[in-house]
Amino acid sequence: MMSRRDLIATGAAAAALAPAAGVMAAPVRSGSPLDTHDALGLADLVRQRQVSASELLEEAILRTEALNPRFNFMAQEHYDLGRAAIAAGLPEGPFSGVPWLVKDLNTTIAGEVTENGSRFYKGDRASVTSEIVTRAQKAGFVVFGKTTAPEFGLSASTENKLQGDTRNPWNPAHIAGGSSGGAAVAVAAGVLPAAHATDGGGSIRIPASCCGLFGLKPSRGRIPMGPTRTEGWGGLSVHHAITRSVRDSAAIMDATHGVELGSRYAAPTPEGTFLSYVDKAPRPLRIALMLTPASGSPVDAEAVEAARAAARLCEALGHYVEEAAPKLDAAAIGVASFVLSASSIAADLLDRAKATGLVPGPDNLEAITLAFFGYGQQTTGMDFARANNTLQTAAVEVARFMQSYDLILSPTLAAPPLELGRINLSPDVDFAQWGQRIAVFSPFAQLANLTGQPAMSVPLATSASGLPMGAMFMARYGDEATLFQLAGQLEKAAPWADKRPRL
Repeated sequence: MMSRRDLIATGAAAAALAPAAGVMAAPVRSGSPLDTHDALGLADLVRQRQVSASELLEEAILRTEALNPRFNFMAQEHYDLGRAAIAAGLPEGPFSGVPWLVKDLNTTIAGEVTENGSRFYKGDRASVTSEIVTRAQKAGFVVFGKTTAPEFGLSASTENKLQGDTRNPWNPAHIAGGSSGGAAVAVAAGVLPAAHATDGGGSIRIPASCCGLFGLKPSRGRIPMGPTRTEGWGGLSVHHAITRSVRDSAAIMDATHGVELGSRYAAPTPEGTFLSYVDKAPRPLRIALMLTPASGSPVDAEAVEAARAAARLCEALGHYVEEAAPKLDAAAIGVASFVLSASSIAADLLDRAKATGLVPGPDNLEAITLAFFGYGQQTTGMDFARANNTLQTAAVEVARFMQSYDLILSPTLAAPPLELGRINLSPDVDFAQWGQRIAVFSPFAQLANLTGQPAMSVPLATSASGLPMGAMFMARYGDEATLFQLAGQLEKAAPWADKRPRL
């Protein structure tokens, strides 16, 4: 069999919530449990011995080999690692025997390659296993590969010069979103029901929206980032998952959350499990509908209608919705986030250059990364401190605003999934042009990263062209419980599990 590297050389509310062109009203590939069960359901089948972990893994591998040449979602194949884990005996966890993919971005498996979507890290083997991977394995997940990401997770489209372009299974001419695009494609294409993802500026919610999936970004400090460091990009980045079902997301959080050694902080834990909230209808919530981003950039009419349709659905479920938004200095917080991410990237690149003798440049880094690298080298400790202070001020402002509201509802993205190439979110464009375009395409998602709050993209809408569109809800810091309650309620009211791309 050829290796992956060889193969690669809404309308109205009713329309927003109903199947459209490119959507299967019910699964037609019913021969495998991968088509009919979420991750918790698969684990139940394994416990009941109706299917084996080996059978699930081999089916996931077959699907990977069949679909990856079309959509390019795999960065590394670790098939033998998964087979060896099963042969050694899996722990009896909530996901025992369920196939799992890890994102190829700052998430390591000892002895295996982590390349961060970059030629600068090509072939780099890790000496330690990330705590999030260890906890997933203890929960019984079977790791069999890593998914694609743009270089260092810097783009809202999963494209890089090491592995190529990741394509949306709803329409391969369109982006899958980023930076967890590979994870979203693997789930949307039916390879597995859930996959690991990270989010430093929308990187869970953006691909979830583009691919018709549920994606929740946890509160800062909820999920471990270590062991080598316990925060990423000055606290902007977090780990979790992209899933098809809400309950999988909650159960994965139950299995992976909690304080890790050396952590500076941890998000407050609710009473009971996160999973226990999914079937609890929330009390009537006060929801602020935010249709204009803090930057004032334009929002496509379909994206506005998707958020309005979600608002109408929430009102029908007994919640109170009104248009309102916190007042923020978009320019100041944008610069602050750039200081934190650019200085972090520059430090990592210089450390690797010193350790390997590699010279950072256009032969091994993409144009956008080089711009971050150049800027990061010019920042000072005072710049970093002031940027951190700016974001803390914004977090306080948003927290004060949310004393009057339980949630903020907005479009996840300012437009439906855009075409590969035409939108020029690719790493080859001029840096100023790239920054302007990515800010216009995704002006809502980063706020949750800047303030540390949890947020979720819920797949409630379909564009006129048949592409998925998400609605985003942001909760108070530490209040994932309310998000899971509302998500469970929305999932019952407007089910999306059977809406799948035609492959």
